[in-house]
Amino acid sequence: MRQGPVLSERSEPIKMSENKKINKRMSYSTKFKLNVISYAKEHGNRAAERQFGPPPTESMIRQWRKQEEHLLKMPKKKALRGKPAKWPNLEQRLKTWIMEQRQSGLCVSTKLIQYQARMFASEMKIVDFTGKAKWCFNFMRREGLAMRARTKLAQKMPPVYEDKIQQFHSYVIQLRKKYDFEPSQIANMDEVPLNFDVPSNRTVDVKGIKTVAIKTSGHEKTHYTAVLSCCADGTKLPPMLIFKRKTYPKETIPPGIIVQVHEKGWMNEDIMAIWFAKVWSRRPGGLLKRPALLVFDQFRAHLTEKTKRVAPDLRTQIAVIPGGLTGQLQPPDVSINKPFKALMREEWSRWIQKAGGNLTPTGRVKKPTITEVSNWVLNSRYGVKQNIHHVKSFKKCGISNAMDGTEDDLIYIDSDSVNSSDAIEVEETDIF
Repeated sequence: MRQGPVLSERSEPIKMSENKKINKRMSYSTKFKLNVISYAKEHGNRAAERQFGPPPTESMIRQWRKQEEHLLKMPKKKALRGKPAKWPNLEQRLKTWIMEQRQSGLCVSTKLIQYQARMFASEMKIVDFTGKAKWCFNFMRREGLAMRARTKLAQKMPPVYEDKIQQFHSYVIQLRKKYDFEPSQIANMDEVPLNFDVPSNRTVDVKGIKTVAIKTSGHEKTHYTAVLSCCADGTKLPPMLIFKRKTYPKETIPPGIIVQVHEKGWMNEDIMAIWFAKVWSRRPGGLLKRPALLVFDQFRAHLTEKTKRVAPDLRTQIAVIPGGLTGQLQPPDVSINKPFKALMREEWSRWIQKAGGNLTPTGRVKKPTITEVSNWVLNSRYGVKQNIHHVKSFKKCGISNAMDGTEDDLIYIDSDSVNSSDAIEVEETDIF
């Protein structure tokens, strides 16, 4: 009995009209191609065409016979479709580089692959190479590479408390009706725990590999706090970093960022007062003491008597997010922290690539300096597009929507999708 090809589900003819039909391309598995090659070796290409096709045609069988060595190394269900590499020498060099990075335990992202490919193309004087995302995808497919995830414990979002969300929205609307805040005077402040090492949980590696290790400097648990603030019109206020130490660092601090120290590396009421003085009161409109609304969570440094005294002096009303609902009501947790942390990982990845020679006497990579970390935060903070992420995040939380109700459909209360910050509500003692 004549053996037919293994077809993809796209091989059915499409009826364009009563008199015209167009057939989609057929897909042949490696196993089928090898069977055809074996028959062709014994009886000839024409006989193989008559036995198995057409299609496949005699010219296709000739091409398959040229690919036999490659086909023998492939999984039997693969089809070997797609165009060959346009820059094979570049791709071979890049594949070698990726394997070297992974053998060293370094994280390799698709953006890093694109960046390194452009560097190699420049060195090899390839002028027509762009290194776009589509090329990267095809390169990875040709070389058997894929994004691999580092195993990590799942985190649960707090349950959705609809009544508390409604109460919070009602309170915000009540304050907005009373004080008529401008969008530039509606703001959120949030403490984001960060680490000196920011490895990604995903890296490009060979398909099927069991262990996915990522090299760090060993300081992925050495933490500090970034205090990030932004307004409903997209304005970003200067970030504040709180490092876990007792003395102020002697390093040069880049302009545009404020550095404080605390024995636990976290916010307390004294640093909260400094934040009000150096960040909040100096915002656009702060010196004029325009009526303002400040939204933050229930962290205890936010709720001290000292904080409650400072806010009214600055004509600032406070709206406290109910416990367990930061994933729904805090703008950074909705759509700001995720791109910020992604940019932080890119900054760290570039640093770890260049830190190979900066070693301790025991041979480990030295911890990044406070100056370097400060620059990472600045670059990442201002790398997030404010019009896309910041303005919409306030509306998703129901904080700055139009008072006539025309933007109520923007409020987003899907706990499974909203949690974009990889963080959950925890007490201070749970972190430290």
